[in-house]
Amino acid sequence: MHPFKDHFSGHAGDYRAFRPSYPEGLADLLAGASPATELAWDAGCGNGQLSTMLAGRFAAVHATDASAEQIARAEPHPRVRYAAASAEDSGLPDGCCDLVVAAQAAHWFDLARFYAEVRRVARPGAAAALVCYGLQQLGEPALDAAVERFHNGTIGPYWPADRWKVVDGYRGLDFPFPALPVPPLAMEAVWPLPRLLGYMSTWSGVKAATEALGRNPLEAFAAEIAPLWGAPERERTIRWPLTVRLGRVG
Repeated sequence: MHPFKDHFSGHAGDYRAFRPSYPEGLADLLAGASPATELAWDAGCGNGQLSTMLAGRFAAVHATDASAEQIARAEPHPRVRYAAASAEDSGLPDGCCDLVVAAQAAHWFDLARFYAEVRRVARPGAAAALVCYGLQQLGEPALDAAVERFHNGTIGPYWPADRWKVVDGYRGLDFPFPALPVPPLAMEAVWPLPRLLGYMSTWSGVKAATEALGRNPLEAFAAEIAPLWGAPERERTIRWPLTVRLGRVG
């Protein structure tokens, strides 16, 4: 048994407010790889960012997350059915899904059991995908170096061990499905400094460090990065390159 490690329910509202959005090209890629567009399952859906995007391409989306709080705060959509359920036990019938995707979530799963569930619910030739994004890129060496020092150094010891699977771009994860080609994809956002700090406040490493240290290390980071950023209202383009492991089931 692989117990659910809930790093998100306590700040589900912040997660919805501050997380960046996936590019439309990701939903296009996933729908295009699917044999049909009747039903997609978004496993570990969080606040439904990708679920609602997929609903523009699929007749129905089954979106599950083990965190009931995340599901309670998920973005509603008429073609998305949300349910509090684990990735290893979706509640779906056999052979019903054209696509199974897990975005920024697979590193928390019991992968062997999840893949067994994928095979059970997949239609013949269904697509399966794992999606993740690591550290943001601010496009200036001094800013990127400051973020990396904070991520790897200041709060490095406080990250859950599974975080480093994301930083590694899921290269070390087993993925048993024959691979399909994936073009380069990235999330992009144009944010002022307070918005970036709000996003970083959702990091589980920040939450754990704050609890352990009795102070929020993000405050010192904010003071360090402020002179490098300039006026806090200045907007900068931020990129998160996506890793997409895409394959064909069966």
